[in-house]
Amino acid sequence: MILLVDKIEKSFGARTLFSGASFQINAGERYALVGPNGAGKTTMLKIIMGLDTADAGSVTYAKDVNVGYLEQETKLASDKPIITEVMDAAIEIRTMGERAEELQLKIAEADPNDPDLEAMLTEYGSVQDRFEHLGGYELESNARQILSGLGFHPEDFERPCCEFSGGWQMRIALAKLFLRRPDLLLLDEPTNHLDLESVQWLRSFIASYEGAVLIVSHDRAFMDACVDHVAALENRRVTTYTGNYSSYLKQREDNLEQMRAKRAAQEREIAHMQVFVDKFRYKPTKAAQAQERIRKIEQIKNELVILPEGHKHVDFKFPDPPRSGDLVAALENVSKSYEDKQVYDGIDLKLYRGDHIALVGPNGAGKSTMLKMFAGIEQPTRGTRELGLHVGVAYYAQHQLEGLKESNTVLQEIDSVAPTWTVPQQRSLLGAFLFSGEDVDKRVGVLSGGERARLALAKMLVAPEALLCLDEPTNHLDIDSVDMLENALKNFPGTIVLISHDEHLVRAVANRVVDIRDGKMTVYDGDYEYYLYKREDLAQRAAAEQAAAQSSRNPQEKHEQGRTLRRTHEVKSASEGGKKTREQRRAEAEARTALNKRLKKTKERLKTVETQLEQKRDRYDGLMELMASEELYADQEKFSAALAEYNSLKQEIPALEDEWLELSTTIEEETARGLS
Repeated sequence: MILLVDKIEKSFGARTLFSGASFQINAGERYALVGPNGAGKTTMLKIIMGLDTADAGSVTYAKDVNVGYLEQETKLASDKPIITEVMDAAIEIRTMGERAEELQLKIAEADPNDPDLEAMLTEYGSVQDRFEHLGGYELESNARQILSGLGFHPEDFERPCCEFSGGWQMRIALAKLFLRRPDLLLLDEPTNHLDLESVQWLRSFIASYEGAVLIVSHDRAFMDACVDHVAALENRRVTTYTGNYSSYLKQREDNLEQMRAKRAAQEREIAHMQVFVDKFRYKPTKAAQAQERIRKIEQIKNELVILPEGHKHVDFKFPDPPRSGDLVAALENVSKSYEDKQVYDGIDLKLYRGDHIALVGPNGAGKSTMLKMFAGIEQPTRGTRELGLHVGVAYYAQHQLEGLKESNTVLQEIDSVAPTWTVPQQRSLLGAFLFSGEDVDKRVGVLSGGERARLALAKMLVAPEALLCLDEPTNHLDIDSVDMLENALKNFPGTIVLISHDEHLVRAVANRVVDIRDGKMTVYDGDYEYYLYKREDLAQRAAAEQAAAQSSRNPQEKHEQGRTLRRTHEVKSASEGGKKTREQRRAEAEARTALNKRLKKTKERLKTVETQLEQKRDRYDGLMELMASEELYADQEKFSAALAEYNSLKQEIPALEDEWLELSTTIEEETARGLS
């Protein structure tokens, strides 16, 4: 057990968030905490972290558990370079390293008869193992790898934290957290400020993370890829499911079917007994039986199955945009530069009516810049941007929310763009974007950044233009609202240019993909699946061409391989007819000879690796015995040399074991293929 949340209760005024909410996370488990907006997911994380208090219940951690927490918003004012800021966060690792050095010195100077020596040796071994497990020896390289995975370029590593925007500061906070390697990670919407490629890196990181993880996220593809349990906040309680998010949905529906059936049976039984009670309650000969049925009815009502609140399914037929010409927008021979930095040069891209284009590529490649040029927010350095006939443009980005009037209420803002809608229709739409009840009467001036973003998105879809330019539209939405947005965009008859880290949304909406990287643009005239297929196909072709180029350097070997393959094919064909001929046996012998020749160097390397492994394992065992000797610690020079060799062997042996496995697998596969 890493974390136990037991019977948590929490209320805000008359509103109860949790009542008896319980769940347990064990070592290595990766949980998603899900539930509709307002169910209390962030509040639960804060209670677990001790940043908020529960009205009742308890939160218990295993002994010495190290916990890391990422909030939705983070602000770093530090003028430290980001690489220093990230490495300084690894306080436990640094403390372990300092303690190991301190113990090493004490042990070296201690009298062999010192009664505390054994305790120091035991602590030193424990500290050293923990330091190594947390990546102490590779601290800087791990920091650089994590920052690169989160989208930072190496030249950014020395820039001060305060120079980066809010989204980038969230990435720095993530990097600080990951470098610490806490036993339990608590992440609140970690994908909100990442691009698609960084999300893919993050889900690989989480999927292989050794510690336990609890994630709040609206990204279904992300949760499917990296969680193995789901804790669902439903009816003020927590229900746990084994499996990823898709598995949870199926299990939840199966459970709901059973609960509905049981509830229906209970209601039928109540109705049946109520008929008897109503008919015979006042008849003296049946009064006792009627009273007995009344007691049973009350008992069943107390045990009545409570069905969880259903997921919201809001469907609107949004107004169609004004019909445009076939050609909606075009960038012709466009170049874009910022001072000395050139983003791209000589770009040509045309958008046609009905195109739903996803812009993909690594961070900093120029996706947002291209989106802004299509929207007219930015102008190209060279080249032209043209709009087609009857094309209006709507641009949405989290930090581009002009057009909201501070003094208006939320409802008035929607009414300004949808005056023909009834108030119930307007309220239903706003509910889909998480504005319910009294929220619709809030003034725009008091809305949070996330609320403003949702309101701007709702306004755009109520009165859409022919060209929608959307930059990360799903941030600050819950899963049900993302579903509604996804359906609206899929059925949108106009043209969309979309940037999103939500792979599920991109798969559902995009019918063309534009990949921007290394100053170049590649257009894939198909959906996201087609894009992934073509990218993989191109990578495989490049690898095959490289292999062919290497093979062509040795034409004699290539000739022998071809001859061997032909002989093997002839042998296989002939052998199906019965007894092998002399020619078949000779061909098999030649195939074996060619195979042995081809594998000669691999087998020689395997033999060398096996010898080195045996020697290094023996030396490792010898060092372990030596370091258990008290005499070693009296000689500082010998102790330091032994320790350095010990640490070196702990790195070398696993590497040799990996190479041995790879070589052995290669020999087995080549042998099976060559003699089949």
